[in-house]
Amino acid sequence: MTEPLLRPGERLDDLQCGGLAVIQRPDVFRFGTDSVLLADFAAPRRKDTAADLGCGTGAIALLMAAHRPGLTVDAVEIQPELADMARRSAALNHMEDAVRVWNMDLRDAWRALGLGRKSLVVCNPPYGRRGAALESEGAAKRVARHEGDLTPGELARAAELLLKCGGRFCAVYPAPRAYELMRAMDEHRIAPKRVRTVHGVEGRPPKLVLVEGVRDGGEGLHWLEPLVLRNRDGSYTEEWQRIYAQR
Repeated sequence: MTEPLLRPGERLDDLQCGGLAVIQRPDVFRFGTDSVLLADFAAPRRKDTAADLGCGTGAIALLMAAHRPGLTVDAVEIQPELADMARRSAALNHMEDAVRVWNMDLRDAWRALGLGRKSLVVCNPPYGRRGAALESEGAAKRVARHEGDLTPGELARAAELLLKCGGRFCAVYPAPRAYELMRAMDEHRIAPKRVRTVHGVEGRPPKLVLVEGVRDGGEGLHWLEPLVLRNRDGSYTEEWQRIYAQR
């Protein structure tokens, strides 16, 4: 029954969340640990109206909708091939009503989704600066991994336009560039409120940060307990196992 949804070169990857699967292709960017962490960190609330900016193959949107029945996520993706896979993944999981996929530039999302309509916006954006790292082979991987002309400021503005007053913006970003993201959020009326550093191994500096900001929020930044993925002996930590088990 699922075969017509798959195209040459594609495969189904198990999201390990109530039988959910996502359509992916080995030669394009695929979801990883950062997507799983962000879906858990965002923790959609019962009455949230959500958007996922740069949804890729749709993993974050599917995970959030699965964990919060009744939630609708507008998933925005600029690459037609990835948007198509995300749309078919929603259909595969019978979640077309919960995950609505839009093939467009996230900077224009407010035109289709409306100004100030969302209470939650999430984003796992491209990390690499143009010229700062070796670019990935293949156009799809390059767009997914390197920000190109998408700056933290433009990302924050896209979230600002979508969020209602008091709405939340959640993102995962490289730890060395955390200040860039939080400064951009502040400049676009999104006050950083919660930050959690993510460490690959116990005792090592963080590689990622999970950041939550509130549109028109006040002062005060809450630093959460660091999230460590592996113990020094290489075993997974209890916290990572908890998050992984909830996928």
